[in-house]
Amino acid sequence: MSAQLEKVPSKAWTVTFAGTAINLCLGILYAWSVWKSALLANKDHPAGEIMTGLNEGWVYLNDAQATWAYAICGIVFALFMIPGGKILDKYGPKVGATIGGLSLALGCIVAGAMKSYTGLIIGFGFLGGIGMGIGYAAPTPAAVRWFGPHKRGLIVGLVVGGYGGAALYISPLAKYLITNFGISGSFYALGVLFAVVVLVAGQLLDVPPAGYVPPGAPAVAGSAKKTTLTTVDWTASEMIKTVQFYALVFMFIGSAQSGLLIIGNASPMLNKTAASIAFFAANAWLLASYGGLVNASGRIGTGFYSDKIGRTNAYILNCVISSICLFLMPTIMKSGSVLLLFLAVGIAYWQYGGGLSLMPAFTADFFGPKNLGFNYGLVFIGWGLAFFVPQLAGFIKDATGSLDYAFYLSGCILIAATIVAVVTKRPVLESEKEALKQPA
Repeated sequence: MSAQLEKVPSKAWTVTFAGTAINLCLGILYAWSVWKSALLANKDHPAGEIMTGLNEGWVYLNDAQATWAYAICGIVFALFMIPGGKILDKYGPKVGATIGGLSLALGCIVAGAMKSYTGLIIGFGFLGGIGMGIGYAAPTPAAVRWFGPHKRGLIVGLVVGGYGGAALYISPLAKYLITNFGISGSFYALGVLFAVVVLVAGQLLDVPPAGYVPPGAPAVAGSAKKTTLTTVDWTASEMIKTVQFYALVFMFIGSAQSGLLIIGNASPMLNKTAASIAFFAANAWLLASYGGLVNASGRIGTGFYSDKIGRTNAYILNCVISSICLFLMPTIMKSGSVLLLFLAVGIAYWQYGGGLSLMPAFTADFFGPKNLGFNYGLVFIGWGLAFFVPQLAGFIKDATGSLDYAFYLSGCILIAATIVAVVTKRPVLESEKEALKQPA
């Protein structure tokens, strides 16, 4: 198939929505605050005390301990995006999705069976992170290859929107399972569910046949498009020699760390802000679930308008507004206003979700779609490095009793990343320079 099609085949949309389904399972990470709330020590149960009842055998943890499994999972996730990209490029997306789904399921079962801090680190942190990294690397690059660059932002947003939206249903489901079947029971049930869904949806993934030309890809109107989209497919060895690669990694750190800080503390934040409101005190998972909805919407919405106004403009818009909310977060929490908390957290989630649709699109725009699996895996290291902020926040909270300074730090990092985005332009190979001089 070498002729350009008038419209994308139905297979392209099947791959896109199969990828969304897979990410709806891999996104268990975004519901971590529900487990954190169940594990966190409080005035009645100090750190180190052994739980009784449904959770017999589990031990209450301090804030830093309750964040480690979340942070390690994210770091391992990011590292295994690199071999995940290689698996995609060499063996295809079905293999990556299968390995990812089985590893995540095994990790959940191990965490539930060991009933310990160590079990959380090994099961959720390492095995879960491996599964998420390899599994997440499969659907997005596969779907992107079916569509032209004019739809790149939207398609990435749809696929990764599943990952963000996972908290929408996993948060209340996890809360229900923990309440009725205990922490271990929740890990067992979700592990089995995820294995089934990812294995089935993974078999629907595929890459286009050799010579496939997506509709609209060659016919990009206007010289401005020529300067913002690469005309060649860069290899990883070429990419890592450019300053733009490191700029994208830092931009990823900036956009991700602020959202990860909120995600890892969503339920405790609502508990503190609405401590006097019985409904919210009993249903703190609501903020995490609401965040999942906005996270997913931010990925799709940002992907859509980045196709219209440009990746950089979309990144700047999201980050500037979100940084303002981070600087105001301590004041909002002290005010006790649940409405303002939901508004500020919603903006943070939107920005975070938007970043996860912008960064693979940036990578494809700068370095081409052919090697996107491996190239984006390298850029994705920035997402893993971003976990140092929520982990540092755990130490800050244990030391000061609040997250105030963590919010200020996060806002400053986000502003720095915005400045980098403003000055970063895509790299141009010598072979492209002459072509760019030609009239459109």
